[in-house]
Amino acid sequence: MINSVVIVGGGTAGWMSASYLKAAFGDRINVTLVESDRVSSIGVGEATFSTVRHFFDYLGLDEREWMPECAGSYKLGIRFENWRKSGQHFYHPFERLGASDGFSLADWWLLKGDRSQPFDRSCFITPALCEAQRSPRMLDGSLFASGLDGSLGRSTLEEQRAQFPYAYHFDAGLLAQYLTKYGTDRGVRHIVDDVVDVGRDERGWLSHVTTREHGELAGDLFIDCTGFRGLLINQTMEEPFESFQDVLPNNRAVALRVPQPDQATTGMRPYTTATAMEAGWIWTIPLFGRNGNGYVYSDEFCTPEEAERTLREFAAPGQDGLEANHIRMRIGRNRRSWVKNCVAIGLSSAFVEPLESTGIFFIQHGIEQLVKHFPDERWDQTLAKSYNDRVAHVLDGVKEFLVLHYRAAQRDDTPYWKEAKVRPIPDALAARLEIGASHLLDEETIYPYYHGFEQYSWITMMLGLGHEPTRPRPTLAHIDPAGARAEWAKLRADAERQVATLPSCYEYLASINSAR
Repeated sequence: MINSVVIVGGGTAGWMSASYLKAAFGDRINVTLVESDRVSSIGVGEATFSTVRHFFDYLGLDEREWMPECAGSYKLGIRFENWRKSGQHFYHPFERLGASDGFSLADWWLLKGDRSQPFDRSCFITPALCEAQRSPRMLDGSLFASGLDGSLGRSTLEEQRAQFPYAYHFDAGLLAQYLTKYGTDRGVRHIVDDVVDVGRDERGWLSHVTTREHGELAGDLFIDCTGFRGLLINQTMEEPFESFQDVLPNNRAVALRVPQPDQATTGMRPYTTATAMEAGWIWTIPLFGRNGNGYVYSDEFCTPEEAERTLREFAAPGQDGLEANHIRMRIGRNRRSWVKNCVAIGLSSAFVEPLESTGIFFIQHGIEQLVKHFPDERWDQTLAKSYNDRVAHVLDGVKEFLVLHYRAAQRDDTPYWKEAKVRPIPDALAARLEIGASHLLDEETIYPYYHGFEQYSWITMMLGLGHEPTRPRPTLAHIDPAGARAEWAKLRADAERQVATLPSCYEYLASINSAR
């Protein structure tokens, strides 16, 4: 039996892993987490997918309890600003496309849509809620989308059937603190110490880590949550890291924590904003009481000093005392994330830039798959191979999806954006873009393995960025469009009703914060 797990590294990855293992296995597995108080976490993963709900429900955590402890707020989608041209924006929502007569409303929009309205405003409810800064919940806690509420229990990403209408923003450091208490209350052994050596047996498997004050910590399975340095997986197991920088060149970021004391007056945006800039893009993540802002860029086109100056002018003019956090990002994935008895989760496993808020998703997927593939004393290598294949599929799919953002974006006004149009892209993505120039992608033509993004996400990004088919599907000319017009009318009516009924995002969050 595998009885003991040693997690090296804390932060979001370490404590999500420790907490999930305890929720899954209880006292049947001993979990030890060792972290240094001299190593700070990266903390860029403050925005999430809607599927993170499975994680919190698996742990039995109520958002009304943990959100106030983590400066949490709601995320209905991502607003992309200036990616097509200056002053223009569109939303990538957590909302599946409707259909009429067997064709999506996006297909119908290309033929009969109101072109005075952008695609996203015509075919989704979410943009109207975002523009009006609405909460997805009423003050009594009920969800605006009927039939989707209620706990998911011990369910996982693979069991996602309906599209939940929101995700979260939160302070990653505060979440790690919250999960520290959750995990230690359930038996996680927490050691604050520096790892000074890593031991291996005669087979090359990990046997123990040596700490400065607590000596040797032995285990059966080791989880590497040491971030970009990959202490166990890369430095000790010497697993090669495969860079994505040939197609995703952004390799640096600078971040600011910007106080927002006037949210009661200014309100809170229930979405992440990604604003295209001269040499990359800036994220804006509204938290309760502050914003998280960061400039993601390529150092081929921008220096750290220029990036920091740009970010300060954009997000915090006149607040020169705010400390900037400069981050070197390792973009890509390990060839394998599970090697012998070492599993890398979080930044030590893989990372792509945070354009679609995938960091927390990768952690959640990694730990869920580890539980599904948890080994016994035989260490069946088919389990490890299956795990590695699934992790690789997710990363490679997200890589393709992010490259799409840059290649399909119509912006080409700086050397950075001009380069994005001629840089090599994955062959499979090139084929998808060719298909997308003829007709919209579907389930058969998007990336074929699970990677967190559905057909509607691919369609939304391509249409939002300006990569439209040259003409609508010819077959629609032979079908009565009355059904599509009726669906659009229902969407408009529903959006107007929800905007008029729902409280503001700030109003709802203030109510649960005051209750705590």
